[in-house]
Amino acid sequence: MTPPTGAPHPDWDDLDPGAGPALLDTLGRPLRDLRISVTDRCNFRCQYCMPKEVFGPNFAFLPRSAVLTFEEISRLARLSAALGVRKFRLTGGEPTLRAQLPALVAMLREVPDVEIAMTTNGTMLKTLAGPLREAGLDRVTVSLDSIDDAVFRSMNDMDFPVALVLEGIEAAAAAGLPVKINAVVRRGVNDHTLLDLAERFRGTPHTVRFIEFMDVGTTNGWRMDDVLPASDLVRLVDERWPLDPVEAQYPGEVARRYRYRDGAGEIGVITSVTQPFCGTCTRIRLSAEGKIYTCLFATDGVDLREAMRAGASDDALTALIEGTWRAREDRYSALRSQSTPGLRKVEMSYIGG
Repeated sequence: MTPPTGAPHPDWDDLDPGAGPALLDTLGRPLRDLRISVTDRCNFRCQYCMPKEVFGPNFAFLPRSAVLTFEEISRLARLSAALGVRKFRLTGGEPTLRAQLPALVAMLREVPDVEIAMTTNGTMLKTLAGPLREAGLDRVTVSLDSIDDAVFRSMNDMDFPVALVLEGIEAAAAAGLPVKINAVVRRGVNDHTLLDLAERFRGTPHTVRFIEFMDVGTTNGWRMDDVLPASDLVRLVDERWPLDPVEAQYPGEVARRYRYRDGAGEIGVITSVTQPFCGTCTRIRLSAEGKIYTCLFATDGVDLREAMRAGASDDALTALIEGTWRAREDRYSALRSQSTPGLRKVEMSYIGG
């Protein structure tokens, strides 16, 4: 039931019952998801996100005073929920580098009727999965671009072994957290290891989702030639283990899902480049420094931190969020052209994936 790219969905309220009156943007898309970047720092230097050439030893990350406090984050999350948000996702940078992260999850858990998820590289899950689950985290997505140790070490560019991420995934599952695996696919870099990754998690509750390499930010050296279309990837997996398409679980679901015909689970593909899903995008992003962005490929954000620290009331902050969403007309992926890679877009490390 996906509408034409960039067009409003005809029956959002029917597909999302109980979510309350929808706050709609200019294309009729409701606000349903808030992605919260809790830090701009990361312990990996993946080329598609934070390449060492840019984010080296002398890179100036945000000073602590510029980063939102937990109280500020939870306040904005609460106001967003009142506007229709039904899912919070913690991102980074790498969110588990933020000290006392379970305390933030516990604060967000006080907001009623909202799911709390987190995207992480998994390096800290062995020790944090239990406390995060106890604090109220509902699910976790782990970024794992290859099961091949040499390829994985090369892609994270910090020589971090894949075995420790796998231990983190096991710890999350043992703590009762549903786990998904995200793999960014770059032609000629890790595409030859994708069947191994799929095989590793076949027969487990963990769904692997393959993501087309995207032109996020301006530092990752994106080229269309590096993109492996999801249709090719699905065909590759289907030739090894036959697949059947699966209906979306909820409106705005970004991954196209496929079930192994032999009952060994699912895979998903995220097709922002070759099959844009702008028409059903319901996400707003809060950066670590308190700016909200209405698109992953945005060039500018609206500063809520400055307003908060100047004494803005809840009503004033709500009006800022509401006004930003109502004016939203973003559909970058649907309009992507040869000229768009030259735009000065915000880096993914500031607003998460």
